Amino acid sequence: MSRSGDEEFELFRQEMNDVTPLVGDEVADIRTAFEPTLAQKERRRAAEAEEQENANFLSTEYVELVEPNEVIEFHRDGVQAGVFKRLKQGRYTMEASLNLHHHTLREARTAVFNFIQDCHQAGIRTALIIHGQGKHSKPHPALIKSYVNKWLREMPPVLAFHSAQRPHGGRGAAYIMLKKNAEQKQKNREQHAKR
Repeated sequence: MSRSGDEEFELFRQEMNDVTPLVGDEVADIRTAFEPTLAQKERRRAAEAEEQENANFLSTEYVELVEPNEVIEFHRDGVQAGVFKRLKQGRYTMEASLNLHHHTLREARTAVFNFIQDCHQAGIRTALIIHGQGKHSKPHPALIKSYVNKWLREMPPVLAFHSAQRPHGGRGAAYIMLKKNAEQKQKNREQHAKR
C-alpha cells in the first residue's frame, strides 16, 4: 500500500515531534582538525616514490652491449626517410637535453624514463641525451649507452633516435625525436580542418 506525500510528511512530523534541535552556530573546521605527522608525511612520500618507480617499466635486465664508438640508431615504421635523415644530421633544434654522466645504472633508468615522459607531456619534439661513450665504465664498456639504446626503443613516445653529430656529443650522445602529445595532435587536426 502506497502513501501520498502529505501522509508521509505527517508521519515524519509525528516522529520528529519530541526531537530538540541542536543549538549553536559553531561549525567544526575540518581543514585544520588533522595535520599529518612527520612520519605520516614521510610514508606518503615513500609510497608515492614507490608508485612512480613501479610505473617505470624500463628494464635493467639483459641488454645487448654496444661498443663505445658504435652508432646507435632506431626509427619506428612510418617515420619518413627525410625526417630521419635530418635528425641524423642534427638539423633539428634540440629543445631539451639530459646529461647522464656520473649516473649509476639505476639513476640513469629513472632519469631517462622521467625525461622522456616530461618532454612528451610538455610537447617537446626533439631532445638530446648525453650518455657518454663509456670507454672506461665497469663492469662493461658503454654500459649506460647500451641501456639507453634499449630503453629508448621500449618507450612509446620515442619515434626515432640516432647518435649525435660531433658538436653535440658525437657517439656519446643521441638525438631523440618524440611523438606529438594529445594536445598537439588536436591542434594539428583543427588546423587541417580549417583548410
